[in-house]
Amino acid sequence: MMPFVPVTAISDPRRPMPADASHRLVVAEAAVESLTAEQRRLERLGLEWPLARTQHQLRYWKFVHAVCAIAAEAA
Repeated sequence: MMPFVPVTAISDPRRPMPADASHRLVVAEAAVESLTAEQRRLERLGLEWPLARTQHQLRYWKFVHAVCAIAAEAA
């Protein structure tokens, strides 16, 4: 079993999230943006396994972003 390795530094889910809902949304947006850029780079290079790992983490962060957006609107 390999240990978890985040694709980008900002997308590391072990990092603490800010207490403020709007700041959490900014962090989630930054993670999605960094993973999307990495996904485009890996697609150009044709690296299948790293691309699959990036897509998996991108799905997670898109979900986190959606939850943070709902929380920010409710606040």
